[in-house]
Amino acid sequence: MKALVYTQPNEMQLQERPYPHAEAGEVVLRIDAVGICGSDMHAYHGHDPRRKPGLVLGHEFAGTIVETRAPHLPVGLRVTGNPLITCGRCDYCLQGRDNLCVDRTMVGMTRPGAFAEYMSIPAASIVEIPRQMSATHAAMTEPAATALHAINLSMRALARPLPETRTLVIGGGAIGLLSALLLSSYGCRDVQMAEVNPLRRESAELHARCHAFDPKSVETPPNHFDFVLDAVGAKATRTLAMAAVKPGGVIMHIGLQDWASEIDMRKLTLAEIALLGTYTYSMADMRATVAALHKGAFGDLRWAQTRPLDDGGRAFAELDEGVIGSSKVILLPA
Repeated sequence: MKALVYTQPNEMQLQERPYPHAEAGEVVLRIDAVGICGSDMHAYHGHDPRRKPGLVLGHEFAGTIVETRAPHLPVGLRVTGNPLITCGRCDYCLQGRDNLCVDRTMVGMTRPGAFAEYMSIPAASIVEIPRQMSATHAAMTEPAATALHAINLSMRALARPLPETRTLVIGGGAIGLLSALLLSSYGCRDVQMAEVNPLRRESAELHARCHAFDPKSVETPPNHFDFVLDAVGAKATRTLAMAAVKPGGVIMHIGLQDWASEIDMRKLTLAEIALLGTYTYSMADMRATVAALHKGAFGDLRWAQTRPLDDGGRAFAELDEGVIGSSKVILLPA
């Protein structure tokens, strides 16, 4: 089968790989659509020691079961799936917080991912999609679930209901844009976006109908926002988030571009800021996200760009160069 393989930093190659084998309790999927994630780009740059050259990346997928060793999942079923492979036994799994599983592994990291024509995955990770749902929309489940999980978690800490908040989303990539779209669906009427790429600013204003500005050239009002969602996670964006949030406000930190930086702990303490971190989503979030996507809570998703898997190497290069305006590129193996 064809697979797009991470061979060395800044290089992806289309190669022939063996057809995957399904172990007991697993299924083999024909991959119908798979998205390029920011973490895939991080690996592409050689910045993720967990993802080593020779690996098939890709964990945002939709597919069709073509082989099954799980009796309750028949051949022909259209699905997406949770790329986190969890143990199902630890306290976190038993509490329904399986994203924090102490013994988790991951598709596209510890086992071959979905940048391929076929992929095997445990049946416990499978989420069925509606029969009429498009594969490209279903492949958006993973990043959309990240946004849904983060916003739902943030609402527990906000002093006032979300529709009353003045909100800043930092970053117009897929997570940022999906967050802005979901915030609007939840009734948040005042959403702004800080994004340095002019193509993404244009896309955000067109599709999410939020005011998008360049934080490098336009001053962000200090102590102004009740809720700040950092979908980048760089040193500069963390500094921006802390400066922009008002006393008593909430910062939700999603992105992981930089692994460490200084935080204004004096403001955090004296202004009683709630600084939250989030990691992925639970299986309940995945199922809720499929339903939300299908009902249009994230809009029509026309901003996503599709390309054949054969063009994946060029898509990575163009994303790296910042010449693609779309916040999400979805590869189509067939």
